[in-house]
Amino acid sequence: MSGAINTLFLVNLLITASLFILSVAGNTLIPSHPLLDADGASLISPGGMFQLGFFSPVGSGNRYLGIWFHNISVQTVVWVANRRFPLRDRSGRLSLTPNGTLLVTNDADDSTILWSSSTSSMVVGNPVAQLLHDGNFVVGHETSSSWTWQSFDFPTDTLLSGMKLGWNLTSGLNRLLTSWASPGDPAPNNFSFGVDLNGDRQVFIWGEGMMPVWRAGPWTGRRYTGVPEMDAEDLFDLSFVESTDEVYGIARLRDPSTRARMVINQTAGQIQSLVWIEGRNEWTVRTFAPRDQCDRVAACGAYGICYPDQVPSCACLRGFYPANPRNWELRAASDGCLRRTELDCATDGFVKQSSIKLPDTSRSTVDRTMQSLDDCRAMCSRNCSCTGFAQANISGSGSGCIFWTADLNDIKAYSGEVGQDLYVKLAAADLDAESSRSTKLYIGLTVAASFAATLVVASLARCICKMRRKKHLIREEIKDDMNPPLFYLSTIVDATGNFSVENKLGEGGFGPVYKGILKDRGEAIAVKRLSKTSEQGVDEFENEVKLIAKLQHRSLVQLLGYCIEEDERMLIYEYMSNGSLDSLLFDKDKNKILDWEKRYNIILGIARGVLYLHHDSRFRIIHRDLKASNILLDKHMNSKISDFGMAKVFGGDEFAGRTKRVMGTYGYMSPEYVVNGRYSIKSDVYSFGVLTLEIITSKRNNGVHNSREHLNLIDHIWSLWKEGKVLDLVDEAIGHSFSMAGVLKCINIGLLCVEERPEDRPTMSSILLMLNNDSAQVPQPKQPAFSFSRDKLKTKTDQEDHGNNVTITILEPR
Repeated sequence: MSGAINTLFLVNLLITASLFILSVAGNTLIPSHPLLDADGASLISPGGMFQLGFFSPVGSGNRYLGIWFHNISVQTVVWVANRRFPLRDRSGRLSLTPNGTLLVTNDADDSTILWSSSTSSMVVGNPVAQLLHDGNFVVGHETSSSWTWQSFDFPTDTLLSGMKLGWNLTSGLNRLLTSWASPGDPAPNNFSFGVDLNGDRQVFIWGEGMMPVWRAGPWTGRRYTGVPEMDAEDLFDLSFVESTDEVYGIARLRDPSTRARMVINQTAGQIQSLVWIEGRNEWTVRTFAPRDQCDRVAACGAYGICYPDQVPSCACLRGFYPANPRNWELRAASDGCLRRTELDCATDGFVKQSSIKLPDTSRSTVDRTMQSLDDCRAMCSRNCSCTGFAQANISGSGSGCIFWTADLNDIKAYSGEVGQDLYVKLAAADLDAESSRSTKLYIGLTVAASFAATLVVASLARCICKMRRKKHLIREEIKDDMNPPLFYLSTIVDATGNFSVENKLGEGGFGPVYKGILKDRGEAIAVKRLSKTSEQGVDEFENEVKLIAKLQHRSLVQLLGYCIEEDERMLIYEYMSNGSLDSLLFDKDKNKILDWEKRYNIILGIARGVLYLHHDSRFRIIHRDLKASNILLDKHMNSKISDFGMAKVFGGDEFAGRTKRVMGTYGYMSPEYVVNGRYSIKSDVYSFGVLTLEIITSKRNNGVHNSREHLNLIDHIWSLWKEGKVLDLVDEAIGHSFSMAGVLKCINIGLLCVEERPEDRPTMSSILLMLNNDSAQVPQPKQPAFSFSRDKLKTKTDQEDHGNNVTITILEPR
């Protein structure tokens, strides 16, 4: 009897185990057996590459139905169903209706549908849903190999092997990648990646408001014109299909056993190709775009060409000149170029520009029947509106023609022979050899004369700067240098309500700041009114007007003009509706609006602004006063750097300087600056590191700390970093919905920036690479500067050599 019972028990156990294995390891869902999150049930694709089930993103308690790579240490989600409508607990149910519709519902309230598969075709009898070997989740009849619905038609942020990116022209379906809102929130965000149907069809990355960020360009038969590295691609085979029914790009893995994907990154706005490295248990970025400043759409404007390896990067095509020479001197070339000689549609010809990314084809036309370049040339010559042409298909012997009738925009130069040939229509005068030589000579003489004049003006400016103190000299110097708009005092008085208390935004180290409204155009402004008694204010005023007027970057506050009248010296800036970072960050009530995504974007914006100052502006600029009060926030919480009164400008290969009068703010100044008066781009890196750590913790570096053992915030963070408890200092206002890996990386970067030796600190370009690239290697930090206990500080101070005659003027936070 006992043997029979044992046998029955074993049979039941096997049946139960079999049912459990089917529920978690099968690949098929049928109407009578829904998938319940509470049971931990999931589907596994044949071959075991992919898994479908409910999951929570890192740092979030919300639940989503998704697909991810199976059996790797880093959960990597490639598709999400209910990305807009998460479940708040483990009550999720995935069910298949008898007509073949998938539903995600709350198991406790099955009437609330959080997501459903959209399909115009119903399955008649016995529908099934299956997770296929390639990660495609499909619905169809159990005896059919065709599908009424598939997840590949509704991608999220990831493109897998065999997925189509583009349009079904019959149904109007657009297969478009959209980035996650954050690592913990798969809701659609600003960046998208897809096919544009206008003109000669091409692939774009779009940002907020579907503004073009990067253009891969049209398919040339071998590659996308803007992705020359595809010739060396060893991971995917890419192709492009264009028919009467569909227009799409597709990528297929060369080795189907490889775990690889393409993803639109939510922070950097990049399309990245990644492969899983089993031995290292990590994803490695194989290729990415955009890659450099020339990948920014229309970086050099109409008829401009961008050279990524040159400084300055923008130049005009032959036969054209800068539309706004002054802006080009400031490396702001988006105004583009103008023709030297207008076309006459009778004697015009063509000049060939080789090894380039073809211009934007959104307003071009294509004739794929033409077989030779001579046919293309003849067609463009007959059309008076034609501005240029290129071969449409460069595979084999080549065929077809692209014709442009609008301005030629977004042209990038490549080194070597990887680009394409573009034929630009020019007037006969600009094609003449002698005219060409004269033009080159003219440009050379102009550049040389401009350079010489710049040196003379700079020398005179230094002499005048030493002597000037009176108001009329200030006015003339500013006018001669850049001529920013001059505002009348009456205009500013009217705009600010005669500097009323109600309009006062705050008090800076050199005077108050007021909000104003320009009555004639309704524009909000911020007016920095310098103190009449501050001699430092005179120097700062001149420095800031001349310097910031030359700088144009979205992460720098824009100077709208200045006012010098009677005894007033005022700077007029764009108004930043969310004020200074310190006014929010260090206020326990206000900083609750600063979630992790906002804080990360603020850090990223500051980094981009400092990189521009150090490397991409006309001159190399060291800010010297980066701090929370000098970071302003616009209505979208974008960060912008302000207050350039203490900035230093360098030219050529200069990177550093020294002063006997150290000016700055306690807590943000680097040790070599405080002790020896030495400053460099690494001084700003140090200040950026302090800012990063303050943004994460909402604590001032020079504030009062709970622990009596720590002198400052840096020392406190370093102590917890060594103990593996650094997340204890993350501001509670961030909440729990943040990327633990992202926060740790930012703390790591912050500690690298505040290391004692300047040469050990990273550059801003490497900092941005680490911030933007999830797979970038971030070195372990060494002990930071100013990291010692209060007792050790006393000992250190007693032994300090006081023979240094550097004067240190500490300017407290303003």
